[in-house]
Amino acid sequence: MERKLAAILCTDVHGYSRLMREAEEATHRTLVSRRKIINSLIQQHRGRFVNSAGDSVLAEFASVVHAVQCAVEAQAALKVENDRLPLERRMEFRIGINLGDVIVDGEQIYGGTCPPCCELDRTTFRLGRGRRHLSFHWYVGYGSDRRSSVTITN
Repeated sequence: MERKLAAILCTDVHGYSRLMREAEEATHRTLVSRRKIINSLIQQHRGRFVNSAGDSVLAEFASVVHAVQCAVEAQAALKVENDRLPLERRMEFRIGINLGDVIVDGEQIYGGTCPPCCELDRTTFRLGRGRRHLSFHWYVGYGSDRRSSVTITN
């Protein structure tokens, strides 16, 4: 079985279900335009788009530095787009980054490093309301469920 170390970037939209309930077609159009921004930035930062489902994106980077740069630039670009919309129609992306060992199976990757989108509240970088907050979380030890983290607020 092939394995490798990778920085995994995962996104989802905060409040996506509400946005879809209120205006399905408008939400879909907004999502498509935002995903173009995210996908372009993934490529610009030497990442690889892996998969997507609904409002989520999973991407792989060889460097955690490139993944973080991609996340920061994505949030800045998405903020500019959101500023053009009414508050209730804004699409705020949560972006989580994990670094660890993954299993490679063709074009897909698997492993505890690939964060499910529902866990992004713990591993999120969001740029909004004038604040910057960056959290990194990682697993410590082989076969251990212990986690370590560092939070940087600026």
